[in-house]
Amino acid sequence: MKLQRKNRLRATALGVIAVSSALALTACGSDDNDKGSNTGGTGGKTSAASNIKCDGAKGQLLASGSSAQKNAMDLWVKNYMAACKGVEINYKSSSSGEGIIGFNTSQVGFAGSDSPLKPEEVAKSKSVCTGGGQGINLPMVGGPIAIGYHLEGVDSLVLDAPTIAKIFTGKIKNWNDEAIAKLNSGAKLPDKAIQAFHRSQDSGTTQNLGKYLGATAKADWPYPAEKKWPAPGGQAAAGSSDVAAQVKQTDGAIGYFELSYASAQSIKTVDINTGAAAPVKATSENASKAIAAAKIKGTGKDLALGLDYTTKADGAYPLVLVTYEIACDKGNKADSLGTVKSFLTYTASDEGQKILSDAGYAPIPAEINAKVRETVAGLQ
Repeated sequence: MKLQRKNRLRATALGVIAVSSALALTACGSDDNDKGSNTGGTGGKTSAASNIKCDGAKGQLLASGSSAQKNAMDLWVKNYMAACKGVEINYKSSSSGEGIIGFNTSQVGFAGSDSPLKPEEVAKSKSVCTGGGQGINLPMVGGPIAIGYHLEGVDSLVLDAPTIAKIFTGKIKNWNDEAIAKLNSGAKLPDKAIQAFHRSQDSGTTQNLGKYLGATAKADWPYPAEKKWPAPGGQAAAGSSDVAAQVKQTDGAIGYFELSYASAQSIKTVDINTGAAAPVKATSENASKAIAAAKIKGTGKDLALGLDYTTKADGAYPLVLVTYEIACDKGNKADSLGTVKSFLTYTASDEGQKILSDAGYAPIPAEINAKVRETVAGLQ
């Protein structure tokens, strides 16, 4: 009860609909976002109870894509819609691949993706972003990809990149395999078959896992980093929430998903042996240490980032992703431009970024985020 009262007080201070915690949003899902009015607008008003500016926002804004950022988006949408009355943000959590398709077929005002647009996807966006515009990547959400597991009697588990790769390719089949035992001295590992779960849809989370394993375990992960799951074997589930649900209910299971899903369902997560002084836990703080070293590799207004998956810095969790909001640099639809700019201005604000840690995410580094704000302000 004390925790609920504390959260209600914090929600009131932010001028949002009260929520008991970020975990409650996982149960509610994005269905709550379907509630609201499509009528009216808020002009240039600012909520008296927050710093959310509703300038030019009106009607309904459709968006879709990455399920990795679902829990962050749920928080943002609730807060924004509470401040900007008469505006509805409808974000469909599906996959990065579906979000990009929706954006490049003019179905949504912006898309969420866990990987930057490919050159061919940028080329397609030019038919949607009129007047010489194109789709650009705006880094908005950072965080760890947790390797979650369910193994009765094992409360702590350390793995390294080669072992993770061998598990997900089916080369390591049992939990008491010698390679796992060496990394977990003293642990009572059962003679139980490993059930590895992966994403069935095109997924930026899958692609980021592939980038990490390709950089750190190349001999054991010979696959290109693509959104489609490349390895043989294993079992597939639709989204991050579905992979997490399968791991939660299956003894002997292992899977990968954003930390917020592990936190929401109390799923144990693997500590990664990176070669640092100690194995690194999947936490928002540790992911932030890795993301802080990211460099902008995009050109012009595109802010795609280059991540160092091979870091051995103490306390830096290397298996991270950055989720981008994809919008037109110019040539956005006139009827949604004001809402897109207003909403993304909020998500990139100090207020919008501060709530990420409580939901299991990592805020975008301040220097990079300042460029995101500048770019959002200049969207046309």
